[in-house]
Amino acid sequence: MLIGEVARRSGVSARMLRHYESLGLVSPSGRTGSGYREYSGQDIRRVFHIESLRSLGLSLREIGRALDDPGFTPSLLVDDLVRQTRERIAAETELLTLLSRVDASDPAGWDDVLQVVALLRALGSKSADARQRAALSSGDEVPVEALVEAALSETEPNVAGAIRWALARSGDRGAALLAQGLGSPVAAVRERAVQSLAEMPGEEAAARLRDALDSPDAVVRGHAAPALGARGASDAIPTLIDMVVAGRNDTGAADALGVLARDAPAADRIAAGIADRLAEDTTRAPARGRLTQALGSVPGARASRALVELARDEDRAVALTAAYLLRLRDEH
Repeated sequence: MLIGEVARRSGVSARMLRHYESLGLVSPSGRTGSGYREYSGQDIRRVFHIESLRSLGLSLREIGRALDDPGFTPSLLVDDLVRQTRERIAAETELLTLLSRVDASDPAGWDDVLQVVALLRALGSKSADARQRAALSSGDEVPVEALVEAALSETEPNVAGAIRWALARSGDRGAALLAQGLGSPVAAVRERAVQSLAEMPGEEAAARLRDALDSPDAVVRGHAAPALGARGASDAIPTLIDMVVAGRNDTGAADALGVLARDAPAADRIAAGIADRLAEDTTRAPARGRLTQALGSVPGARASRALVELARDEDRAVALTAAYLLRLRDEH
């Protein structure tokens, strides 16, 4: 078969076939009477083998080794190709992310593009100081997606605080993106997500925090409930009481209950919830003590009745605390 016919059937150009021949990869087995190259069936199969190996990303030099070295084993080379491909995909993905974020900033000119790129690179810097400066100076230039990614990955407390400060100005879009982090399989990411949401104003952030109350992660619930309590959201009451019982940030939970108790219906609900927990046989003395202290900031008759019961508690420390809180109520 002549070179033109081989090119037509194989899809490999005549020019490339000549290049293969110059490299010694495939040489026509014969010549016609007129001196034209003539490819045998075996030659054509070798052309297809070359193209198959090229599709895997092998260089022509590596293809020559693979086809001509009887002792050649492909496993190591294929492993290396897998590694190179993954690195290339990672690099291309990083570039795509960068381009998307620059595009999201809606730059008016190349100066804007360069400024956004500089801030994005600073947010990804190995220097904590550089990351903090970038967060504090980001303004509206850095896309919210980049700030959220930084918030969910940042381990340095001061930098994390600066990023959360920047995110607090991002509005509902930032809250919605942070909420996705609540479902992360990584506990640290879930905690960073809820910490960031706790510092964001607005109804969207509050709604996402309410969703977080149903999280199976106690740490997530433990950040969401006090933040909601400080906003006056009474649906955080059961979780806050659970936190007091468990002794998990019980001081913060009690403070949030005190804020909520300024509303009379909420105060009654808090007192009823604490009374229910006190009535459970599994509520030990340390937990009863914490619940007693929490009742101290809850006004109303129901809370007072609970304290009267606690003043007769079998645990002396609990009884003394309840009696002291009752005296304070009488004085006021």
